[in-house]
Amino acid sequence: MNYLNLENVTKMYGEKVLFDNIALQVNQGQKVALVAKNGSGKTTLLRVIAGEEPAEGEAASVYLHRDVRIGFLNQDPEFFEEHTILEAVLDSDNAMIRAVRDYEYAMLFPNDTEAMHQAIAKMDDLKAWDFEARIREVLTKLEVSDLNQLVRNLSGGQKKRLALAKLIIEEPEFLILDEPTNHLDLDMIEWLEEYLQQPRITLFMVTHDRYFLERVCNIIVELDQGQLYRYTGSYSDFLEKKTTRHEVEAAELDKAKKLLKRELNWVRRMPKARGTKAKSRVSAFEDLKEEVEQVRSNDEMRIDIKGQRMGKKILEAHNIGKSYGEKVLVEGFSYKFRKGERVGIVGPNGAGKTTFLKLLTKELRTDTGKVVLGGNTVFGYYTQDGIQLASDRRVIDVVQDIAEFIPLEKGQKLTAPQLLERFLFNRKQQQVYVSQLSGGERRRLYLLTVLMENPNFLILDEPTNDLDIITLNVLEDFLLDFPGCIIIVSHDRYFMDKIVEHLFVFEGQGHIRDFPGNYTEYREVRLQEDRERRRQEREVEEQKQKTVKPAKAAPSALSQEERKELKRLEKKILKLEEEKAALTEQFNDSSLGPEEITELSKKLAALNEALEEQELRWMELAEQA
Repeated sequence: MNYLNLENVTKMYGEKVLFDNIALQVNQGQKVALVAKNGSGKTTLLRVIAGEEPAEGEAASVYLHRDVRIGFLNQDPEFFEEHTILEAVLDSDNAMIRAVRDYEYAMLFPNDTEAMHQAIAKMDDLKAWDFEARIREVLTKLEVSDLNQLVRNLSGGQKKRLALAKLIIEEPEFLILDEPTNHLDLDMIEWLEEYLQQPRITLFMVTHDRYFLERVCNIIVELDQGQLYRYTGSYSDFLEKKTTRHEVEAAELDKAKKLLKRELNWVRRMPKARGTKAKSRVSAFEDLKEEVEQVRSNDEMRIDIKGQRMGKKILEAHNIGKSYGEKVLVEGFSYKFRKGERVGIVGPNGAGKTTFLKLLTKELRTDTGKVVLGGNTVFGYYTQDGIQLASDRRVIDVVQDIAEFIPLEKGQKLTAPQLLERFLFNRKQQQVYVSQLSGGERRRLYLLTVLMENPNFLILDEPTNDLDIITLNVLEDFLLDFPGCIIIVSHDRYFMDKIVEHLFVFEGQGHIRDFPGNYTEYREVRLQEDRERRRQEREVEEQKQKTVKPAKAAPSALSQEERKELKRLEKKILKLEEEKAALTEQFNDSSLGPEEITELSKKLAALNEALEEQELRWMELAEQA
């Protein structure tokens, strides 16, 4: 079944063409990822598909199957700010979700027995108890808690997780996701990975998480210079096939250049008075010239900034600790950094990773212990908050505010405009206002401002968010060659595996474990430890069962008359429940008038009262028995 069909779709912003006359199909069961450079129009294409932006082009058409339920995860989800989390996540037309919402509201007011009985009856009718358990599982996995908290008090990352939870709970057949792994910790990402692998889910998403691409997607679509290129297979298949395409294009370009040279010689030799045939050839020459001039740009971001010399003492933490109230984030941590160390930091959201970095840079004071900084240590701190600049600043102004030039290896210097070009900001883009940059372009510019400080100790807090794969590859190569120290907090498993040599693992209650290896190696060890712990727990439980002697059955505390009464109550309760079900069914009659509804409500209230009385007596006797 065809879920999505795009034909002849174009999108432009001023003179910039994001995509030109493109076509795209997504069929049931396919899991498609869209990859492209930052600023190429990935998010815009998603918004066109989701119907949030119009498609342009004379014959443009966007077809979405009308019987397929679609869910769209935006990068900046919007909610009614005065809603609670519970109201926001269960705001739906889905009958099952509405039943769960009524039940959750009834649980908040246990004294309203009528509302509680009605909610329970509705849950029973729709068989929604398993679904309610599924909702709780999703909210727990994505750490959406405190259901009475107002949406306006949530951070951007919490809103993104709330939107993702709401989307998964709705269970749409076709998911359109824009960077779904942003703001998720590693355990959440792996859980989401498993969920999206289900055969029933059809997927179209943008992500730069390369492990996610490898394990979830079976089709990758690349948006390159306004055109779409489709590759079947995983991310590794995509890399192989893309390389082949570029080799073919390079060969064709070489042929076109040679032909252009011959045609240029012919045009120069031709007299001014040309015939029809000659004019046709000149026209063909102009077309060929335009084709060659639109040659693929193989510019890649290059980083060869010289780092400052480090001293013998770099950075030392001596028994440091930090708490907020009863929450202990860091306790008794000690470590001496050595030259060239590359450390990754992992742990759940809220474990204290960012606080830990601020302690090391002395942005926060420790409660206990001390941090000693070497005399030659210069931090380059890339924070989660990103670049904070006025909207009227141009890209070139941002860089020149820091320095007009920076030192390179071998005594050379690089001017601010030249440096920006190496970061894929051409001279035209350098005059663009910061407010006009895409999220990934802003991140790239921010990274440049950090490196321009010429640091020898880099601290990167979620540097991979919103960066395209090309920028990530170049950043990885730079970090591998960087002579100073590096600390990285990232949820990008591929990035961590490639860069870090050992990990600081936040295990809770302020304990930080120094693990000798990358993230994948840590996960394997943790899985083995979990299996061993469960095995030991089973052995302890089995041993308990062997040592505990079975207790003798206690004689019944009920008299013969009370035992008869218990059996009569069971039959009576069953009959009352049948009467209640029949009475409840009458409310579904749309022809009922107000007086009849009032009368039925009185009967139902009396029936509920009788049922409660019988159940209380049954519970008394059952407890005695």
